[in-house]
Amino acid sequence: MIKVLFVCLGNICRSPMAEAVFNDMLNKSGLRQHIEADSAGTGNWHVGKPPHEGTRALLAEKRISCEGLYARQLMANDLEVFDYIIAMDAENEGNIRRMAGFAEKPAIRRLLDFVDDSKTKDVPDPYYTGNFDEVYELVAEGCRQLLNEIKKEHNL
Repeated sequence: MIKVLFVCLGNICRSPMAEAVFNDMLNKSGLRQHIEADSAGTGNWHVGKPPHEGTRALLAEKRISCEGLYARQLMANDLEVFDYIIAMDAENEGNIRRMAGFAEKPAIRRLLDFVDDSKTKDVPDPYYTGNFDEVYELVAEGCRQLLNEIKKEHNL
């Protein structure tokens, strides 16, 4: 099983949105038996809380389920369990890399690294900007490209 972990700061806006969008893509592509996704935050402020109401509303509008998602903090064990750890921005990528030390596994990348023509490499935090629509567009395209990369890399 290929395991993907999406990571943002508090695990209530961007990373649960990415988890829900990616899981929706897995369900629609029939790849759920090969790939699983989860999300976490580098901070612990929102542990145990559901996704932000802005994330929930946008996903409901897109008919993408986020049922059963609750914030959790990134743990050292995640670095051993997941094949891909996908950060939403440079700050969180740096935090993950510091936790990982010199480990060569897992693959640690930013979501928008997979989007060649992206004008930015950081997904902005809608907790501060309020722009959930823009974040959704970036997350959806990043998840599409990430899934394509995983399919190619693992011959799926």
